[in-house]
Amino acid sequence: MSIESLSHVTRKLPNGGTVLVLNTGAVITPEAEAMLQALHSRSVGGVTEHLKKLQEKGSDRFMSSFYVGYGHKSIGDCGSITVFIEGVSMLAAKAIQDWPLYSGQESSTRYIDFSTQPFIDPVRSVRSTAILEAWRRFYCKGLPPTRARLQRLHPRSADEQEAMYDKAIDARAFDIMRGFLPAGASTNLAWHSNLRQMADKLALLRHHPLGEIRDIATALESALLEAHPSSFGHKRHEATEQYHATWMTQENYFSHTPYSSVELLRNDVDRLQLAAHRDLLARRPQKTELPKFLGECGTLQFGFLLDFGSFRDLQRHRAIHQRMPLVTTKHGFHPWYFQELPEELLPEARTLLADQEQAIAALDLAPEVAQYYTAMGYRLPNRITGTLPALVYLVELRATRFVHPTLAAIAGAMANILASTFANEGLVLHLDQEPGRFDVRRGAHDIRETAASDARAR
Repeated sequence: MSIESLSHVTRKLPNGGTVLVLNTGAVITPEAEAMLQALHSRSVGGVTEHLKKLQEKGSDRFMSSFYVGYGHKSIGDCGSITVFIEGVSMLAAKAIQDWPLYSGQESSTRYIDFSTQPFIDPVRSVRSTAILEAWRRFYCKGLPPTRARLQRLHPRSADEQEAMYDKAIDARAFDIMRGFLPAGASTNLAWHSNLRQMADKLALLRHHPLGEIRDIATALESALLEAHPSSFGHKRHEATEQYHATWMTQENYFSHTPYSSVELLRNDVDRLQLAAHRDLLARRPQKTELPKFLGECGTLQFGFLLDFGSFRDLQRHRAIHQRMPLVTTKHGFHPWYFQELPEELLPEARTLLADQEQAIAALDLAPEVAQYYTAMGYRLPNRITGTLPALVYLVELRATRFVHPTLAAIAGAMANILASTFANEGLVLHLDQEPGRFDVRRGAHDIRETAASDARAR
């Protein structure tokens, strides 16, 4: 079977985007794989006997009966699928990824030029479009002089490859100018999940306060019912649907008074219990995670202000609990973006922000919808809760020169708090000693197609 002959299930979204459920061409489908594992758990006859049964009867009736009908949800954990969601807003991507077991990838603002990327405009008025295009004009205008400034500040050394250097400069320029992109800028994402988790997440997304995300959920459910009809026909219970609708509407977005700095809001770690593992804390080598069982010692909670652009990276840490912040202008624009702009652009940038804030307010939108028109450089209150192993992993990964500086600074401050709080218990952190240094190796973090001649050379 060729790739061209595969039949993927697709749905068009109202805003022009697309949902695609991937057909891998597998002879044993995700539903059949789940059925085999379920049968294997109830018999000692061996998988070859179950394969014969699959050949004779198929998996459809089995899955619809035992997974959907009888509610044996663990069976849905045994088959996985991949969907591709294209042309949706940053807000939609974050809503889909707001799930502890999300696996997948999203387009990066660091390696994509948004000069022609569509922006999602739910209002679709002359004034709303003007706001989005004002952000785009400044983004496009700012990139060339920002690149030039970075080249002056960080000239290429003789031992640095020109191609890698240029990509590193571009990546840093995109890091700076992305602060002026609206949260309604479109992106693409892939979502790989088992059958159960995707069904459970869709049960929430169909009640999301944003219409765009409800449309995505509707399209996905339709496509998945066609692609995997025995795994997405769960009965809907009115009381459950109403409960989800209520909390998704009232509690989905986190809005809080701003934190003055990185604050340790709560420390529930049992110090005596943790101290019993002093050797594990003190002897851990670099690039090695703490044992997960140390999470039984308790959790910590941090609060801080972080721009939405960098929240997108923070949200990738599934081992911590974190709230989805409401994107708003009320907490101010992150000063780092001003510090990194060429001096000649600063007056225009400040005027743009003042004008855009007034224009967004004049639209008189619900706060959730106003997010589409708000730039990703605005600071938002964030609150995260996690175990010590999860937080140590986070700070060591994010407090480095390869991470966006606004997030690296937060991770560094959290690292300092962790180090001082648990010094007596023997905690050692392995941190980048030059987190603010420009490093051309960030230019090697892109994913690109390798030329045939390069492949042959290797």
